[in-house]
Amino acid sequence: MAFFRNAKQPLGILLYNTRLSTCSRHGYSTWATKGTPFAQYTDTKASKTAYLYWVSRRFNSQAASSAEQMSLIKQLRERTSAPIKDVKASLVDCNWDIEAAQKELRKRGKVLAMKKSSRTATEGLLALAQNEGKAAVIELNCETDFVARNEIFEYLALALAKKALFVQNSSQQIPGVFSFGPECLEDLKLNLDHPKISGETTIQNAVTEVAAMMGENIKLRRGVVMSTSSHGVVSAYLHRCPQPGLGRIVGILSLEVENEISQLDALQKVGSELAMHIVAAKPLFLTKELVTSDVLNNEREILKSQAISTGKSPMAIEKMVDGRLRKYFEEVVFMEQKYFLNDSLSIKTILDNVSKEVGSPVKIGNFFRMEVGEGIQRYSNPYIFIFFSSCGWAALSKIIPFC
Repeated sequence: MAFFRNAKQPLGILLYNTRLSTCSRHGYSTWATKGTPFAQYTDTKASKTAYLYWVSRRFNSQAASSAEQMSLIKQLRERTSAPIKDVKASLVDCNWDIEAAQKELRKRGKVLAMKKSSRTATEGLLALAQNEGKAAVIELNCETDFVARNEIFEYLALALAKKALFVQNSSQQIPGVFSFGPECLEDLKLNLDHPKISGETTIQNAVTEVAAMMGENIKLRRGVVMSTSSHGVVSAYLHRCPQPGLGRIVGILSLEVENEISQLDALQKVGSELAMHIVAAKPLFLTKELVTSDVLNNEREILKSQAISTGKSPMAIEKMVDGRLRKYFEEVVFMEQKYFLNDSLSIKTILDNVSKEVGSPVKIGNFFRMEVGEGIQRYSNPYIFIFFSSCGWAALSKIIPFC
């Protein structure tokens, strides 16, 4: 019962009583702190008051110091978006100087970014930028979709797409499609204006700095620029779009008109519908004439071997191969496909209808489809864990190769 009564007393009084009980019973204490006697009083009440004042001063100074440190950690975290563990370590190393700690974090981050540059990055975003008669798409990769949803990563992707609009291909004399690698952009200057990443820098340094912030391998993989004649339009559609100008799959095409027209809205509407069709139907060639001989011969051999296995006559086999080739063209050739939202309409029919509407022949100049991570080998865990026992599922585990 005495313990419960004492538990209700303030912490300072409990400490004081504990110290007092170890000393003599004459109403004074000889306990010292840092070599200075704490209480040399004959009056017990005055001794208690002085001790409580000392305890409160000590606890308040420690609390104030901790609050200041937490505030510095929060400020540096907001500035850099670095992990809290790294933020605190940098502040401790720099004696809680926030400016020096921010520089130290950037140095550490760039070193870590270089170490992580060999890791596979299959996630990320496609960023689209457009102006009159021109569109540019870039692919910015990272390791996880969590980073791909980060606002700094999204801001950088859009900034790179806007810069890609000014990439020129000196060897190309006619409007069309120009594909380029990261080397075409890395040395260009980029003026960033974001609360957490700002100033003028090169594109390569900007990517490295964001990689340091995110703690992942981030890289600019590729880009495409499409342009058209003065009488045409470039239309695009982004699938799985977190915000305007960003997505994971893109379809772009150029519609060219022989004569100048005033009904550009109708042309843009049809262009947007066909760009959506490109994303859904995945065409590989614009016309049958553009299907390469290697692809055609390989497909014919496959279809012929399948037809021979039926045991029919050679004449029947040839007819089967021709029929299946027509079906193949409908799957991979843009101009032979059915419109994905209405299979009673073909792409040719849609172009004929819009030509009548605008009063001038309309044709598709170029098109392309791009998807995040396509062509990159993805590594997965070759093992699965199965928990099994004779009585059912249990804690016993076996590692079995995944086939």
